[in-house]
Amino acid sequence: MNFLKEERKQETAAKHICYHCGEECREEIILADEHAFCCKGCFNVYDILKESDLCAYYSVEGATGISPDKAYFNGKYDYLDLPEVSEKILEFTNHPLSRVNWHIPKMHCSSCIWLLEQLYKFNPAVRSSVVNFPEKKVRITFDTEKIRLSELAALISQIGYEPYISLNDLGGQQIKNWNRTRLYKIGIAGFCFGNIMMLSFPEYFHLGNSGSDQNLRVTFGFLNLVLSLPVLLYCAGDFFRSAWSALKGKYLNIDAPIVLALLSIFGLSLYQILSETGPGYLDSLTGAVFFMLTGRFFQDKTYDSISFDRDYKSYFPVGVSVLKGGTEVRTPITELAPGDTVLVRNAELIPADAVLLSPEAWIDYSFVSGEAEPVSRKKGEMIYAGGKQTGTAIQLEVLRKVSQSYLTQLWNNDAFSREKENQNNTLSARINRSFSVIVLIIATVTFLIWYFVKNDPETAFRAFTTCLLVACPCGLLFSSTFTNGNILSLFGINRCYPKNADAVERLSHIDTVVFDKTGTITRSEEADVQFVGKELSDDELIIIKTVASQSSHPLSRMIVGNLAHIQISRRSLENYSEVRGAGIQVLRGKQEIRLGSAEWVGASSENNADYSSSKVYVAIDQVVLGFFAIRIQYRSNLPEAISALRKYGFQTFLLSGDKPADPHFLSKVFGHEASLLFNRKPDEKLEFIKNLQNSHHRNVLMIGDGLNDAGALRQSNVGMAVSDDTADFSPSCDMIMEGRQLSRLPAFIKLAKAGQKIIKASFAISLIYNILGLFFAIGGKLSPVFAAILMPVSLITIVAFTTAASKLAARRIFRD
Repeated sequence: MNFLKEERKQETAAKHICYHCGEECREEIILADEHAFCCKGCFNVYDILKESDLCAYYSVEGATGISPDKAYFNGKYDYLDLPEVSEKILEFTNHPLSRVNWHIPKMHCSSCIWLLEQLYKFNPAVRSSVVNFPEKKVRITFDTEKIRLSELAALISQIGYEPYISLNDLGGQQIKNWNRTRLYKIGIAGFCFGNIMMLSFPEYFHLGNSGSDQNLRVTFGFLNLVLSLPVLLYCAGDFFRSAWSALKGKYLNIDAPIVLALLSIFGLSLYQILSETGPGYLDSLTGAVFFMLTGRFFQDKTYDSISFDRDYKSYFPVGVSVLKGGTEVRTPITELAPGDTVLVRNAELIPADAVLLSPEAWIDYSFVSGEAEPVSRKKGEMIYAGGKQTGTAIQLEVLRKVSQSYLTQLWNNDAFSREKENQNNTLSARINRSFSVIVLIIATVTFLIWYFVKNDPETAFRAFTTCLLVACPCGLLFSSTFTNGNILSLFGINRCYPKNADAVERLSHIDTVVFDKTGTITRSEEADVQFVGKELSDDELIIIKTVASQSSHPLSRMIVGNLAHIQISRRSLENYSEVRGAGIQVLRGKQEIRLGSAEWVGASSENNADYSSSKVYVAIDQVVLGFFAIRIQYRSNLPEAISALRKYGFQTFLLSGDKPADPHFLSKVFGHEASLLFNRKPDEKLEFIKNLQNSHHRNVLMIGDGLNDAGALRQSNVGMAVSDDTADFSPSCDMIMEGRQLSRLPAFIKLAKAGQKIIKASFAISLIYNILGLFFAIGGKLSPVFAAILMPVSLITIVAFTTAASKLAARRIFRD
């Protein structure tokens, strides 16, 4: 460990690597205790750790700290101390101890776990902190008399782990990943199944024929009956509720014949045990319930950590700053009323439709409209909810409640109330439904023949129930469940997270793919910056970086990042002024430096030719030196991915809310300029998808990233949200895919198609077992030992086949 630490010190000194976060110090270098820090935030975290004697954190293997959020300010979490908020945030309270369970999106490695579980060393009022890493949550128990909830949130924010607190938390709508009750049911069913099998061994092998053995046989039968009751009445409850709901809806689902089979098996077993004419089939009944519950749990567990149905409430802040009598008061967003004056700081979201009271504001509407460039708003103009303030703090007068804002109206569109998932219309449900009807007919005909033609009621009932047992759709259900579970798991391994099996099946049928631009096929945080013009001297580069570093404009920050190897001049600047939409003007001694648009620096318009990127011109003493051409980077392998889609016959479109950019490049990628649509508002995107579906394009895949795409994602047959961090906000969608996996889109579609083929093949295997079982069941010759063995053998075969086939298919597809 000491060697790793010493090596880290040497690397920091040589390359100016931040001692805390491990990033290169590009903009500034803060030296302290023989360490370099990239910003004041990282230094402050180091200082806090040092004061708490927790610098051992840096000796944890792979430790890379997190810079605290630059948007943090004192009092940011004061709203958490309001009784109406804290009672909904707290998981448990018993004065003076309380417990909160917070989602920490930035948690990423073992060093994060180590640090978060040492919170008691930062403040003794924290009694304990336990991390649930798979769910990225930390459960903190603390003394409310010694630390307030707001102070606790501030504490973990200052060390870089800002808790994710959304408006949904105030409504008590925290999403549970999976139902723990199903685990209890599986455990009970497994326990009863195993014990009934053990008590039935003498029956399987016809052991013991004496009078005492007969008494034991009767005793074992009643024990089996007692053990089967919790399985039938409790563990199988989901099947009964599902079947009843289907019958009330006047259709037959897969659970209906399962329920009929379970009731028939139990009824026959009850008759045989009470009349002492046989042991019954309770081992088969409990085994069927156990295996079916296990299969359904396997599928549900695949996507237990992904949240898909988020809306604006999941992204908006819980509290906002309201100005009352000149005093700033943190207030729950749900209590905002028309006429309230709110204070919105840099990088904060506008919480509700409002009128600007400050002289000027620059609003980033990429969250709503998709437009990447901030727009200027003057005093008295309206600003819509969902915009993000860029620059100094502004004051706004609220016009409407949050629930009545433009953003909320977008969510209220009919597309959001349209239910796409129809689990009763999937391939497995359709086949199972048809098979269920056939099995019911065969069982009924068998019963009628034995009862009326053969005049053998006992064999009639045994044949009827065994037909339903060995040929019930549970085998088919298992084949689809495990196949879908494996496919969903393989999607997840490759960083694409479908909502359910229905989403995967719909993906296999799509014929048209529509892409958003900003944040979907581009990476906004990465840019290609090139200077076009005369070769710049070192002194000119120093001047340019020094001037650009004074501005918070995104293009200025990109230039500063590109000149990371250049030192900033310590010489003072005079008469600094920045005109939004134009550029920067400053005096350095007697030199006048201007950075900005061509008109701002006095460049001729002919210099604009042949460049489809953003440009920042440079002029020193009214001499134009050239311009920085800044091109946002597209995701890797984008042309190859879209080319592969077109090769397989998919029609592709680009649907963007941004201004036209790179038309020549994009037209080559998408085939022709007619496929490129820019300046589209959210409702226009939704209408475009709807028009495609109403034409000859029946199955549309929409790929987007922000709320401005939410309507289109919901309207499409399959909505895929692209996110560089799946812990961040994702709009209502059918699947979430990590941004860097976009090039694998053709492979994901092929895997979805392969999954449907595997389901059909597994159905064929299940059908073979069902026909074999029916052959004996119709003849009334099927004994309990065969019924007990045939089902698990069939299920094990199906599980082995689907697991192997899906993995082989994924390996072949992703290798190609």
